[in-house]
Amino acid sequence: MNRYWSKRIQDIVPYVPGEQPKDRRFIKLNTNECPYPPSPKALEAIRAAAGDSLRLYPDPECMGSRAAIAKREGLDTDQVFCGNGSDEILAFAFQAFFDPGKEIVFPKITYSFYPVYTDFFGLDRREVPMDPDFASPVEALCGQNGGVVLANPNAPTGIAVGRDTVEKLLRANPDVVVIVDEAYVDFGAESSVGLIKDHPNLLVVQTTSKSRALAGLRVGWAMGDAGLIDGLRCVRDSINSYTVDRLAQAGATAAIEDEDYFQSIRQRVMATREWTKKALKERGFIVIDSMTNFLFVSHPSHSGKEMLDLLRERGILVRWWDRPGIENWLRISIGTDEEMAALMSALDG
Repeated sequence: MNRYWSKRIQDIVPYVPGEQPKDRRFIKLNTNECPYPPSPKALEAIRAAAGDSLRLYPDPECMGSRAAIAKREGLDTDQVFCGNGSDEILAFAFQAFFDPGKEIVFPKITYSFYPVYTDFFGLDRREVPMDPDFASPVEALCGQNGGVVLANPNAPTGIAVGRDTVEKLLRANPDVVVIVDEAYVDFGAESSVGLIKDHPNLLVVQTTSKSRALAGLRVGWAMGDAGLIDGLRCVRDSINSYTVDRLAQAGATAAIEDEDYFQSIRQRVMATREWTKKALKERGFIVIDSMTNFLFVSHPSHSGKEMLDLLRERGILVRWWDRPGIENWLRISIGTDEEMAALMSALDG
């Protein structure tokens, strides 16, 4: 700890991203990136935007991207907000909608950025224990709280709940904001966007990083009642009005509009996920049914750390957390068929 740090951050434990190796070549199955390139239309749009106009500030309201999202989802543009990745939007949402002294609730095993946000912004939280099968503890998220955050599908388990379950949460928590983080929804889960019209307390957050192969571009968006979108805009414009640059807006808009390419790569990832799940089960692994672009797995004869180290030695990176309850589990991102075949060879070796 540096003596010049503010008291607010002295005890903060920040989020730790997945390893991005530079010392040698690995097959990267640790950060849930898309194994396929972005839409050619997105790349062309980025190239076209890389001109003299870069001397000018980007559109602070991201109207092109918002219009594309609104058209796709059947919303109005004032129900859509764009930001520098879904993580930034979540950070804005925690500031806009949650108050100190009122507990935010979310599952205990979920995206590890949520507790970081509560600590950083001085908020109170209650982490609800998971069911033994890692199912989200929905009943415990209903009522008596200052807000709800639900990753659907969940990370790192990959388990999704249906829209009826999300609606149950909304009806049980009408006076607080319910954030549904849908970073992985495009890999087989059911989006809650259709509930926005009847529930002004619902905020749905999505991203271009996974199913649209643009993790390096950093564009995410939120959808909800126009009043919630105004709250996000208030926070953004109190910090930095220009959070999404010109190239990112151009690429994201083209990717969102290229529905055929989006459908093709998500289907490829899901197909690879299913045969990978089968192959892991044949090798004695316990594999949670996933609706994401990753699998959550364990093995009865080997600890999570043992498997992590063994695979790294054999040139494959996966994700492991030294946390009670999941210390013997690995999260394995879905790569190409060739990369997943290499994973099986490493496990067999």
